[in-house]
Amino acid sequence: MPITQNDVRYTAVATAENGRDGRVATDDGRLDVVVNPPKEMGGSGAGTNPEQLFAAGYSACFQGALAVVARQEGADVSGSTVTAKVGIGKNDDGFGIIVEISANIPNVSAEAARDLVEKAHQVCPYSKATRGDVTVTLV
Repeated sequence: MPITQNDVRYTAVATAENGRDGRVATDDGRLDVVVNPPKEMGGSGAGTNPEQLFAAGYSACFQGALAVVARQEGADVSGSTVTAKVGIGKNDDGFGIIVEISANIPNVSAEAARDLVEKAHQVCPYSKATRGDVTVTLV
């Protein structure tokens, strides 16, 4: 169920200049980066790119969701890591992305880790936002 404007607790604001080959910055100045297409897409690869920024945000958000689920389940996820791989490629509409989420949770069994990751995928806001439009594989 979507949230309403009244439910919003924080809003991030970022402005891009010159699209994928320029600069992106947040209104508070905490993020100010040069963006360039990767070499694989014909760019210089000199700066970061939107896919890297999305992967960073998704992995951090998913790690937070994992911690929430772990607290509810009484599981120990200390020392865990979450890696997001975001691929971009052509599709019928132009371009699309695909995501792979990989979690390393050393203090639980493989079965428990899989259960925690699947539950985190249900509550993570990035997972919810991409559901139905982006293929997300959990590893």
